[in-house]
Amino acid sequence: MGKSAGGCHSFLHYMFDYETPKTLVIPHLGVGFVFRFTQFLVLLYVVGYVCVVQKAYQETDSVISSVTTKVKGFAFTNTSDSDPRLWDVADYVIPSQGDNSFFILTNVVFTPGQTQSRCPELPNPSTTCVDDCDCIEGHSDPRGNGIQTGLCENYSTTVRTCEVFSWCPLEIDTKLPEHALLDASENFTVLIKNSITYPKFNFHRRNIRSHVNSSYLQRCEFNRATDPDCPIFRLKHIVSEAGEEFQDMAVKGGVLGIIIDWSCDLDWWAGKCYPKYSFRRLDSKHPVNNVAPGYNFRFAKYYKTQDGEETRTMIKAYGIRFDVIVFGTAGKFGIAPTIVNLGAALSFLSLVPLVCDWFMVTCMRKRDLYIKQKVTYLSEDAGTD
Repeated sequence: MGKSAGGCHSFLHYMFDYETPKTLVIPHLGVGFVFRFTQFLVLLYVVGYVCVVQKAYQETDSVISSVTTKVKGFAFTNTSDSDPRLWDVADYVIPSQGDNSFFILTNVVFTPGQTQSRCPELPNPSTTCVDDCDCIEGHSDPRGNGIQTGLCENYSTTVRTCEVFSWCPLEIDTKLPEHALLDASENFTVLIKNSITYPKFNFHRRNIRSHVNSSYLQRCEFNRATDPDCPIFRLKHIVSEAGEEFQDMAVKGGVLGIIIDWSCDLDWWAGKCYPKYSFRRLDSKHPVNNVAPGYNFRFAKYYKTQDGEETRTMIKAYGIRFDVIVFGTAGKFGIAPTIVNLGAALSFLSLVPLVCDWFMVTCMRKRDLYIKQKVTYLSEDAGTD
């Protein structure tokens, strides 16, 4: 019975005893240095990192952007496979309007005069044959070029393949020109028009700045050192700044990113908001595992002969796709984030006494004395007569 009453008494003391802070002044240089140095580190974090680096006093908003592009330039080609030809924007920009991207044709494999007819399939292990029994009429291979007719025909003097109904003659894309057909495309230029807005701050801006006029656009070209405001870029310089060689990349194509950074500080004391351009290759260029490198696709131009027969020219287009990537965050002073973040940062000051108490009761020679003076249990009975 006595043990039960004692336990209950201890529980009541544990639940309802009142603890009040006690001021203990310790005239010791070591403890004082730790205290002030820890305060200095906390203030350095609050002022230097939170306020200056992170700009925690600002409200933020993400950019909304629109991009249009216009390419200019022409190239002349004269090869044994085709007649002399002048290439202009309508020929090498495919499609003419893209969604934040544009494609420049740099190399090409032509297959002219195709008609829907019958011809031997291209040789591979699944299409070579000895006689008609090796070919299945109506069979189609998704990786092939047409539907088999069931006949085995001579592809060459040494190879026989299954005949297919397809667009004939079939495309042979293994003989890619070693040098880009449109090597002059490195001197093409592109005008990038980019408009952005930060709706929270009702802030609008274009990459074509207010002092730019038509005469300036006729003669300017972007240069990071001498003319960073010009929105006209030479393709060779874009590829070069991405760390690539244009003529090497033009043979099999690739994907390049034109990155526009609109990260802005909109406070009145730092109210400059201009785009920052950077360039990077986006497709894989692994020196060893480089299967199916570059960038290419096919399209066709259709014609009608005088007797009404439909023909086409198949074009396998190699080139560089330029993706315009716009991102950014704007910040502006706001009283709410200032109070919240400053209060949260300054709350770290409450940890300073804990650090000093740990140092005092752990590292000091008189730690037993400090512990005894630090915690005092007041007995009301001791003060009564």
